[in-house]
Amino acid sequence: MVITYHGGECFKVSQGDLTLAFNPPSKDSALKVSKFGSDIVLSSLDHPDFNGVETASLGDKKPFVITGPGEYEVRGVEVRGFASESSYGKKKGLNTIYSVSLEGMNLCFLGALEGSDLPHDAKQGLEDIDILFVPIGGEGALDYSAAYKLAVQLEPNIIVPMGYGDGGQKDALKLFLKEAGAEGEKAVDRLTLKKKDLEGKEGEIVILENS
Repeated sequence: MVITYHGGECFKVSQGDLTLAFNPPSKDSALKVSKFGSDIVLSSLDHPDFNGVETASLGDKKPFVITGPGEYEVRGVEVRGFASESSYGKKKGLNTIYSVSLEGMNLCFLGALEGSDLPHDAKQGLEDIDILFVPIGGEGALDYSAAYKLAVQLEPNIIVPMGYGDGGQKDALKLFLKEAGAEGEKAVDRLTLKKKDLEGKEGEIVILENS
């Protein structure tokens, strides 16, 4: 599995010839748009910063689009969506937390989650998280302090922060790393993982450079 970060809350997750896009920004967003072909698009909130299905369609790639709570299975990928709240963009909205099972690993994508108190079904359903994508920039989603508190509670092997810089508070990443006692952590251009690579990791923070 290869994970790259494209700013805001946009991630490209690839496994073989399969590509997933999480929260790609639309052409109406102020965020930078990175066009890449995807087989599956997961959008957690109906906002221009996260609902750019058209920007994740390229060439022959016509993605299967998931935009809300429920259970899905697409090309062997199991996805569960849990309803939660967000005030991103200063507007109350439905945010979907996604749990994705891919190559024997469990990914949890919190989207633009606002509160650190998870809905009951999410608490029950989010177990054995290998990689947690957590917003840290505030602006109607979790801020750095609440984000780290929730991340510790969920006990993932790896924590990937998102929604900072252009997509949130400018100093959010620095403050998040200080909160976690990981000030010296350096960014990497991509995260390449197999299930065996997660052995012994407990709450390790990985910062991905904006591609």
